[in-house]
Amino acid sequence: MYKLFFRLCFTRMDPEQAHHLAFRWIRLAARVPVLRTFLAALLAPRYRELRTEALGLRMHGPFGLAAGFDKNAVAIDGMAMLGFDHVEIGTVTGEPQPGNPRKRLFRLVPDRALINRMGFNNDGSAAVAERLRTRVPVFRTVVGVNIGKTKAVPEAEAVADYVKSAERLARHADYLVVNVSSPNTPGLRNLQATESLRPLLTAVREAADRTVTDRRVPLLVKIAPDLADEDVDAVADLAVELGLDGIIATNTTVSREGLASPARLAGETGGLSGAPLKQRSLEVLRRLHARVGDRLTLVGVGGIENAEDAWQRILAGATLVQGYSAFVYEGPFYARALHKGLAARLRASPYATLADAVGADTRKAVQ
Repeated sequence: MYKLFFRLCFTRMDPEQAHHLAFRWIRLAARVPVLRTFLAALLAPRYRELRTEALGLRMHGPFGLAAGFDKNAVAIDGMAMLGFDHVEIGTVTGEPQPGNPRKRLFRLVPDRALINRMGFNNDGSAAVAERLRTRVPVFRTVVGVNIGKTKAVPEAEAVADYVKSAERLARHADYLVVNVSSPNTPGLRNLQATESLRPLLTAVREAADRTVTDRRVPLLVKIAPDLADEDVDAVADLAVELGLDGIIATNTTVSREGLASPARLAGETGGLSGAPLKQRSLEVLRRLHARVGDRLTLVGVGGIENAEDAWQRILAGATLVQGYSAFVYEGPFYARALHKGLAARLRASPYATLADAVGADTRKAVQ
């Protein structure tokens, strides 16, 4: 039914308008007690065998919503109602900004992909922090906060901009993510170079520790799939050296290799997400796990369409997995189907727990 509705309605709408419409429905449903209880029972059944501990946090399962869908922390309970085990909000910037001019979001239906050049459109860290501070949770779910650079801030002042966001948001985050990998903010990916990344991550870590004194807020960095292998290794080594808690692999790509969509769409500038990203994201994840082992929590994201994709990321070393683009194509039963299939794969595997399966392929390769 959803796929028919998607073809008949959503594909005829501007993708960003369709996103806002669906988002509004999710938020409204989560505000009606009877409806949200019914939908949570239908769409978010719990599987005991999928319970996950990561980053010092307990989750119903390993599958979360990637950053970019709920930029302003307005639908956390709605996304938990749909079955996501954790919700990563953002990307949030130090100052509010409208993002890039429209049109800035494109569907590549033949490729089951999206291209976006949204440009970190969000309400800014002060407004989002206040929203999180006053939020009364309906569902128990882990909330990650993804922070990025304000476009108007010069690259030389980027550290101070990230620190501002960290100071405002860290106390409200179950975990914090430094995003240096979106292709839609000029100069942002330059911060992935270790000589720039080291002072940035150090400053954000210090800001989080200074602001939140009653617990340690886990800190992760999100990297691009377009990094050369040696740069992936360098980021991994730096993350271990600085005592980071994890790495998210990967953000969107600027590559357009192998797309079936018309050139007028495939040629749009911005970050490509969805199914075409699957192979490279998996390669980066495997490389990271081979480099860091169990010293860091790895989060696999990019092209995760179903339970098999999630299972492959777990075997490659991901403790947590995230989705976004496939949610657009699969609809509200996306998380439910993925959880059901993942539980079935675990039962059919030689592993007693999901944690035992994490990185199993890497361990076999070493042996």
